[in-house]
Amino acid sequence: MPPPATAKPQLSPPLLRSPHLLPPARHLAPRNRRLASSSTTVPPNVAVYAAEAAESTFSDHSAALRKLCVHGQLPQALWLLESSPEPPDEDAYVALFHLCEWRRAAEAGMRACEHADAVHPSFGLRLGNAMLSMLVRFGESWHAWRVFAKMPERDVFSWNIMIGGYGKAGFLEQALDLYHRMLWAGSRPDVYTFPCVLRSCGGIQDWRMGREVHAHVLRFGLGVEVDVLNALVTMYAKCRDVGAARKVFDGMALTDCISWNAMIAGHFENHECEAGLELFLDMLDDEVQPNLMTITSVIVASGLLADLDFAKEMHALAVKRGFASDVAFCNSLIQMYSSLGRMGEACTVFSRMETRDAMSWTAMISGYEKNGFPDKALEVYALMEVSNVSPDDVTVASALAACASLGRLDVGIKLHEIAASKGFIRYIVVANALLEMYAKSKHIDKAIEVFKYMPDKDVISWSSMIAGFSFNHKSFEALYYFRHMMVDVKPNSVTFIAALSACAATGSLKCGKEIHAHVLRRGIASEGYVPNALLDLYVKCGQTDYAWAQFSAHGEKDVVSWNIMLTGFVSHGHGDIALSFFSEMLEAGEHPDDVTFVALLCGCSRGGMVSQGWDVFHSMSEKYSIVPNLKHYACMVDLLSRVGRLTEAYDFIGRMPITPDAAVWGALLNGCRIHRHIELGELAAKFVLELEPNDAGYHVLLSDLYADAGRWAEVARVRKTMREKGLEQDYGCSWVEVKGDIHAFLTDDETHPQIKEINAVLHGIYERMKASGFDPFESHSLEDKEVSKDDVLCGHSERLAVAFGLINTTPGTSISVTKNQYTCHSCHGILRMISKIVRREITVRDTKEFHHFRDGSCSCGGSG
Repeated sequence: MPPPATAKPQLSPPLLRSPHLLPPARHLAPRNRRLASSSTTVPPNVAVYAAEAAESTFSDHSAALRKLCVHGQLPQALWLLESSPEPPDEDAYVALFHLCEWRRAAEAGMRACEHADAVHPSFGLRLGNAMLSMLVRFGESWHAWRVFAKMPERDVFSWNIMIGGYGKAGFLEQALDLYHRMLWAGSRPDVYTFPCVLRSCGGIQDWRMGREVHAHVLRFGLGVEVDVLNALVTMYAKCRDVGAARKVFDGMALTDCISWNAMIAGHFENHECEAGLELFLDMLDDEVQPNLMTITSVIVASGLLADLDFAKEMHALAVKRGFASDVAFCNSLIQMYSSLGRMGEACTVFSRMETRDAMSWTAMISGYEKNGFPDKALEVYALMEVSNVSPDDVTVASALAACASLGRLDVGIKLHEIAASKGFIRYIVVANALLEMYAKSKHIDKAIEVFKYMPDKDVISWSSMIAGFSFNHKSFEALYYFRHMMVDVKPNSVTFIAALSACAATGSLKCGKEIHAHVLRRGIASEGYVPNALLDLYVKCGQTDYAWAQFSAHGEKDVVSWNIMLTGFVSHGHGDIALSFFSEMLEAGEHPDDVTFVALLCGCSRGGMVSQGWDVFHSMSEKYSIVPNLKHYACMVDLLSRVGRLTEAYDFIGRMPITPDAAVWGALLNGCRIHRHIELGELAAKFVLELEPNDAGYHVLLSDLYADAGRWAEVARVRKTMREKGLEQDYGCSWVEVKGDIHAFLTDDETHPQIKEINAVLHGIYERMKASGFDPFESHSLEDKEVSKDDVLCGHSERLAVAFGLINTTPGTSISVTKNQYTCHSCHGILRMISKIVRREITVRDTKEFHHFRDGSCSCGGSG
C-alpha cells in the first residue's frame, strides 16, 4: 500500500507509484524527538561541542559532527544533530548514517533519518544511498521506499540496495518488478544486481523469469562472473531444473566452494541424493576444501540413502576435518541418524554436545516422533522446557505430532497456547499439526476452529480435516469438505484415501465411484495405499464383483490387500471361502500377519469350524512365528463358546499367557447366553463388568442371560443398574444411498421431510406381516416396561432407511443400507419379511457382517 497521506514524499517518481511495489506499512512509535531535545540530558564530553556549535559557522558545525562520527561517538553525534539550529551538510549526514549502520543502532538511525527527511525536500545520490543502505540493513523496507522515492537521481547501487532489500524482506515479486523498472530507467545491472534478482526468481520458483534473467546475464557480459553463475545454479535448482543447473555448473571456468555447495544442495533438494554425494566426492578429488555448509548438507543427505556404513564414513570424514564441536554439524548428525532410525546414535551425539541450540532439541524431538517413539519425543520436549530453551515453530509442530499419536490432549493444549503467544499459528506446518492433534484427540470442533482461522490452507490442511472427520465418524462432513477442497486445491493420494474411507463407512457407492474416477484421471490409482482404499470401499459396499476386479487389477498386492478380501469373505458369511483364499495367498508368496489370522478365526467362529479354527490358531506361532494377541484369543473363545464347548473355552482362558481383556470374557458371556449356562455366565460377567463397567452391550448380554432363564428379578436389577449409569439408549444411525445421495436416519428420528410417508409404509408392511401370522413386535415379557436389548443395541434405524428406499426407488431395485450398530433379532425378521413382501433384494451392513435378504431368507442363515 502507498504511504499515508501525511507522510507522502514530496517527490514520488512515476515509476514507483504502483501500490503493488510497496511492502506493508509498519506502524512505528513516533521517533521525532527534535522538539524535546532541549530536555534531554547532555551526553558526556559534549558541552564543549555544544558551546562551540552555538557560535560556530555552518561549516564548523558539520565538521564537529563528522569528527564525532569518525571517533565512533554516536550518542554525542546524535545529540549535536538534534540540538543544533541548522542542519549539517550532506557529508556529515552520510558519516552519521554509516556509523549507525556499522553500530546496528536502529533507533538512532531512524531518528537521524527523520531529521534528514524533515529538512530535505529531496535527497542527493550520495546521501540517499547512505540512507537506503542503513534502512535496508535494519529491515525498514517501507522507510527505504520513501527515501528512494525522494531521490531524483539513482545509480545502480541505489537499485541494487532496493532490489536486495525487497528480496531479503520476502517481497520477491516486488523485487523482480523493481528489476524490470531498473532496466526501463536505463540503469545497467552489474555483478551485484543479478544474484539478488536470481534469488528472488528461485524463491518464487519462476523458471521463465529465471531464464529471462539468464539471458540478461549473457547480454550484459557477466556470464563469467563466479558469483552470478553460483546464483544461476541455485536458481535453476530451486526451480526444479537440475539439468540446467548442472549445465551451468559444468560450464564454469572457475569455481569456488560456494559453487560446489550450490550444486550439491541442488541435487539434494531435488531428491537426487546419490548424484549429490557423487559430486561431493568429486569435490574432494579436486582438492576443494568443504566448509561447514557442505558438510552439514552432505551429512543430512547421507541419512536419506539408508546406508549406515556410508553415513558413518561421512561422520568420520567430518570429524577428521575438524567439525566435531560445531553445533550445526552435530545437529545435522542427529538428523542423519534419525533418518536411519538409529536413535541410539542420535542420542549419543546429543548427549555429548557441550552447547545445544533450539535446532538440537528439535532434531531429537522430531527424530523420536518420526521413528515411532512419541513418548520419548515429549520427554525430550519437557527437558527442553526445563533447560529454558525457547521452542521454534518446527519444535512445536513435532511435539504436536507426538501428542496426536499418544492422544495427549493436555500437552497439546499447552503447545497450542505457546504457538498462539509466539505467533507460530500463522505457520502452516504448526496449524496442520494442531488440526491432526485435535482430530485424533476426538476434539474435531477445535480442529474446525483452527482450520477456520488459518490464513492459508494447503493440501495437507484439507487432507487432515477430511481424515479427522472420518476418524471421528463424521463421514458426511468429510465428504462435504472434500467437495469444497476440489474447487481450489488439488488433492493428493492421502486426500483420496481419507475420502474413500468416508464413502466406505457410509456405503456411499456412487460417491466412491466418482472418487475412483478422479483417481484414475490423476494417474495415481496405484500410488501408496490408494489401491487398498478402493478395494476396501467396494468390499464394505458389498460390491463383490467390483472388489474382485480391483483386487485382480492391483499389480503389486501386499498383505493388506489380501486381508481386506479375507475380511470381506468373512463379513459375507463365507468362512470356507476365506480359508481357501488364504491358501491362495500362501501360494502367491505373501506372508500373513496378525490381522490375517483375526479374519480367519472370525470366519471359523461364525461358521462353527472348530477343528479348522484350532489349526489356524496353532499355525500362527508354529509356522509363521506370529505371537497371538488378545484379539486372537477372543476369537478362539468365541468359536468354542458358540458351539457350546463352554468349559473348554473357560479352561482356554485360564491357560492364556496374557491377561484376558473384556472382549475375551465377553465372548464367553455371549456363549453362556446362547447355551443358557447361568453360573459360568455370571462368572464371565463379573470379570467383564470390572473391566468395562459402562459398556451397554455387556449389561444387555447379562440381562438376556437371566431373561432366557426366567430370572426376572435379576433382569430388573441389571436394567436398574443400566438406568442409573445412563446406558439405556445408544442412538443408532443408518444410511441409504438413493439416486446418488446419502440419507441418514437416527433412532426415533421424526425430522426427515418424508417421515409421514415412511411411517405409513412401515405401518402397512406391519399389517401385512400380522395378516400372514408374523408378529413384528414379539418381545420378552419385561420389555413392555423396560428398554429392550434391541432398543439399546440396534435402535431399529434401518427400518426407516429401508422404507425410504422403497418409496424413492423403482420396483425391483435393490436397496443397500449401512448402519453403525448390530442388526437386532426383531429387525432381522422384519427385513426378511419385507424382502418377501415387496420382492426386492435388501442388503444391510452392520458392525458385524453383511445381511443379504432375498425372498424371505438371509445369507447369514438366521431365521429372525
